Formats: sequence, C-alpha cells, structure tokens
Amino acid sequence: MTFDVLITGGRIVDGTGAPALRADVGVVDGRVSAIGRLGEAEATTVIDAAGRYVLPGLVDCHAHGDAVVFDKEIQLAALRQGVTTFVLGQDGLSFAPTRSVAALDYAKRYFAAVNGAHPGIDGPVSVAELLAGYDRATALNTAYLLPHGTIRFDAMGPAERAADPDELRVMREAVETGLSQGAAGLSTGLEYVPGRYADVGELAHLCQALGALPYVTHMRGYGASAPTGMAEVVAIAERSGAAVHVSHYHGPASTLLPLVEDARRQGVDISFDSYPYLRSSTILAMVTLPSWVPAADTDQAVSLLRTEHVRLAREWAGLADLWPRITLSHAPGFEWAEGMTLPAAADRQGMEPAEFCRMLLIETRLEAGCVAARADEGPEGERSVREILKDPGHTGGSDGIYVGGHPHPRGFGAFARYLGRHVRELGDLTWEQAAVHLASHPARRFGLPDRGLVRRGQAADLIVVDPLRVADTATYEKPRSVAVGVDDVLVSGVPVLRGGLLTGATPGRALRPA
Repeated sequence: MTFDVLITGGRIVDGTGAPALRADVGVVDGRVSAIGRLGEAEATTVIDAAGRYVLPGLVDCHAHGDAVVFDKEIQLAALRQGVTTFVLGQDGLSFAPTRSVAALDYAKRYFAAVNGAHPGIDGPVSVAELLAGYDRATALNTAYLLPHGTIRFDAMGPAERAADPDELRVMREAVETGLSQGAAGLSTGLEYVPGRYADVGELAHLCQALGALPYVTHMRGYGASAPTGMAEVVAIAERSGAAVHVSHYHGPASTLLPLVEDARRQGVDISFDSYPYLRSSTILAMVTLPSWVPAADTDQAVSLLRTEHVRLAREWAGLADLWPRITLSHAPGFEWAEGMTLPAAADRQGMEPAEFCRMLLIETRLEAGCVAARADEGPEGERSVREILKDPGHTGGSDGIYVGGHPHPRGFGAFARYLGRHVRELGDLTWEQAAVHLASHPARRFGLPDRGLVRRGQAADLIVVDPLRVADTATYEKPRSVAVGVDDVLVSGVPVLRGGLLTGATPGRALRPA
C-alpha cells in the first residue's frame, strides 16, 4: 500500500463516541483510505503520532472569521487548537448576500469591529461569490450562514418596524437563493440592529425555507433575560418547523439548562454552542448605547451623540458599575487605549468614563470593540460553564473576534482550553465525548456529513493531539498567544500544520451542505 499521508502509532478518537483505538491512518487523494496496522506501508508524508491522539478536525460553530480567515496569524491560531473549520456569517451580520452598495456598506461599517475588512469584496456580493472566494484560498474550511440583519437591511434599510409583505417576499427570496448557493443555515442577531426589529412572524417565515438546516440565533436576551429569549426561539421553531441552534449560550446553568430541556419536551430540535470563558466581547455601541440612538444609521447616531449629550449623560448615570468591567479591544485612532479599561483610558485623557465613551464612539464612528466582564465572573460562573458544556446539545464555538490590538483570548484559546482544561484536567468530558461535541455533532448540525469523523471514505480533516500537553496560552493580558499541543494537522488530506508551523498549503474548502 502507498499513501499520500500516513499517520502512525496514534490512538484514534473517531468522533462516534466509541473508545479510542490504537491504529494507523492512511490518506489518499484527500480522504481516509485505510485504518489499521499500516506501519509497513509507504507514504509521501509520514507523521509519527506515538503517544498522541488522532481526532477529526474540530468545527468552530461560531467564529467571526469572515474577513480575517485569509490572515496567516488567524489560520495558525485556529490550527494550533485543532480547529479545521470555521462556521461564518454569525449574529445576523456579514457581507453576503447584498444587492445594494448601501447594504454592503452597512454590514461592513456596523460590524467592522467584529468581522474586520474583507480583502476581496469591493461591491455587492452573492453567497456563491463569497464562498468561491474562500475555496482553496486558506488553510481552513469555511461554512457560511445567511445573515438575517444584512438581508433585512438590503430589503428595507434601517427601518425600525415590522416588514411588510413585499419586504418579506424579498427577504424570503434572498434566503432561498442563498441556500441554493451553499449556505448552511440562517443566523440572527436579535440584540443588534436591524435584527432587533424583526418579530416572530418574520423570522418563522424565513426559517420555513431552511429544511433540515438550522436557525442559528443570538437570542433576544441572555442571563436573567434568557427565558424571554428562549421563549421566542421555541415560538419560531414551532411556527417554522426549523431546527434551532443558540449562539454563545452563557449564564447560570440552573436557568439555562432547564430552558433547553423544556424546549426538547416541546419537540424542538435544539443545540447550542458555548466557549469556556466568563467574559464576553462585542461592539462598544451595543453594550452602551440606548435604543433611541439608531446604530444602524451611523451618520444619525453620531449626530445624536454630539447633540444629545445631556440626555445621554442622564441615561448613562446608571452605568457606573459597567464602566470598570469594559476593556477596550479595538479603538481605531486610539490604539494606545486598547487593552485598557474604559475608566483607565478616560483618566489618561482627563475625562469621566461616560464622556470618554461618548467621544470614542463619535471619533471612531461607532467602530470600537470591547471585552466585558460579566457579573457572574467567579466560582459560580465557572461551575455553570462546566455544567453547560456537558449537555448533549452542546457544541464548541469560540465566538472569536480577531479585530483590534487586544481581542478576547477565546479566538486563540477556546478549543485548546476545552481539551486541556475541561478534558484532561477537570474530566468534564472524555476524549471520546470531546470529539463528538467539537467535531462530529457540529458537522452533522450544519449538514456536513463528509467531515467530523475519522472513518474510511471521509474527507481527511485530521488533527494529532498531545493529550499531556495541549493547552491554551492566551490570556486577557496577552490574548494573541497561540495554543500548544497540536502540532500536526491535515485539511482535506493536505498537511497544513507540521511541527506547529504553517506549511503554506491552502486546501481549505468552502463547505456546502449535502
């Protein structure tokens, strides 16, 4: 037997939940062609996996890599954690499908601090064109969700009202076309604009087009508001028949897990993703601006921030406890403030936190990002993280935001933290369970049956993990530090990481649901 790649001496954790098996893996033409005792076979590339585990490539179910996936630094950060696939188009906001320049400009501007600037898009773009731009242009695979907020803006601009029948028709046609071109589901961001203006009827109508693919939602409320958010999720699922996947499902496990169980009892096909950290990260405008500031219209929002400073100061007077919890991650023109808490940056400017925040939003035209400490940060919050990740509906999602000089460390460490801390150190999951939660379950959820398993005939997305060494090194103080313990990775049978270094190969596919 002759193979393109032969991985020898490892223990295979195949993603089915079956016990790890000591065997070799042979790869031909991008696929797993043999599993067994293959040590005498010849191969162009031989990877010695003695003392290590061979797992299917991990799927990051919530990554804001829409633009930065082309960046070698981000590819390295993902691969060093064992991630071989990003699911993009999250929170209802991304670049496609757009028919108008205004809609594309909105998507680029409003989420600039999250998605960054796509290097290959300079005009309205279809899902097919966006996916074609990812295909074999990066070391990582990509799957793409239709972003509801972008589609809504394209149909009706920043309107703060329910959609009329003609607008619903336009949005439904955009969803159906996007699905036909290879999208893997529909995402919403119901705390962002314009997604927050959509009602259950609108969302259920669009979800009826999904078939077996999921409705992926940043709900309208987390933490104490999670029951409200989940009630809407259930109503949309019941009216549309769609499967649902809740994004970054964080908060008290005693509240969140019973909501999932209630949804299941009502017949909802539900899953969710989470990341093993207690702090969040998003755009500063979402965290701080009151609803009367129209964040979807940057010019008007900035004008109001300039003229309504008295009203804003009055409303922000109640945020004294919030300011110290905000660390600036992205502040164009104020890079010196990235990594500083908002009060510390304000003090350096000789300003009060609220006034500095207003000035920063004006000067960056709302393009500022932050990391925010949650109120439940501490032992109880950590216990909730551990309980939530054990649920069978759980998948891994970093919610990685890579824009700015001081991002949240989750994009550089979430999956290594799962493997190192929650599998090896704490035993919250076995290795076999981790391969299900982080690879095979998400691959099935997004209609990618060719990925997520180590099995003959499958696409050879394979990672070699040192179970004694794998760990995250990124911290809130040093967030761009890459993980350790995953040094060899194949994507579609091609080595993309050898000895912990990028090979330069770009075999990543734009994955389309079967």
